[in-house]
Amino acid sequence: MERSMFNFRVDEERCIQCGECAADCPAGVITMNGIPEFNEDGGCFSCQHCLAVCPTGAVSILGKNPDESLPLAGAFPTPGQMAALVKGRRSVRRYQNEEVASALIDELLDVAGHAPTGVNNQSVLFTVIKEQLVMHALRREVLERLGKLKENGRLPAGLAGKYMGGAVKLWREEGKDIIFRGAPHLLITSAPKASPCPAQDTLIALTTFQMLAHAHGLGTVWDGIFMMALSLCPDLTGRLGIPAEHVIGYAMVFGWPAVEYHRTVQRSPAQVNAVRFEV
Repeated sequence: MERSMFNFRVDEERCIQCGECAADCPAGVITMNGIPEFNEDGGCFSCQHCLAVCPTGAVSILGKNPDESLPLAGAFPTPGQMAALVKGRRSVRRYQNEEVASALIDELLDVAGHAPTGVNNQSVLFTVIKEQLVMHALRREVLERLGKLKENGRLPAGLAGKYMGGAVKLWREEGKDIIFRGAPHLLITSAPKASPCPAQDTLIALTTFQMLAHAHGLGTVWDGIFMMALSLCPDLTGRLGIPAEHVIGYAMVFGWPAVEYHRTVQRSPAQVNAVRFEV
């Protein structure tokens, strides 16, 4: 059977009428009447849970072929591997003078695009610089503009002004780049202000990209200093191609690291508030 807008289909030869698709549908638009039936007007989220949960691959939606999805049995990393990745990830501030292959960047972004978003909105925009020449041009412009702001006494007071002034000084006197750390690539996540939860979606997406990047041996660092610089040069967002109606989540630089870490650090126990309600 098939419905037009969402292209919901059931292969009746494969369907075992287990009801998992109906039970797991977040929008409640699937009901069982022998085989699954779909309510086109019920507010489907396009999440594809029905396709993913079907044990026999009988359910298809949005024109997707379940046989083209990756099987999950035995595919996840072990808990120990995940713990090592989370604990072993370091903020990398030393990079090789080498571009990451464009195909690998595309692969990471494609997978990061599977990160969860509010109401499955899927509206996160990944703005990426793939070429070192573009990074060099951005680096020069940002530092030159910050230098002019410093000369004119227009840097803000407080921590931001201190960091920006220090960045200009180190760049001019020692050729050191503490804004982009010499990284060959930059990634910024943004989402439309009108989306259900743009700030959260963009941070989740960037975190997902970061963990994938480190799994491939790349290094990353959340670039708070560039975020400060961007607030002083707001017109740069448009020049980078970020729509005016977007909320910027955060920026991250990445590349092949010029440093190797050999063990995890040892931090204090997590701060945990275990909630107890009196009944």
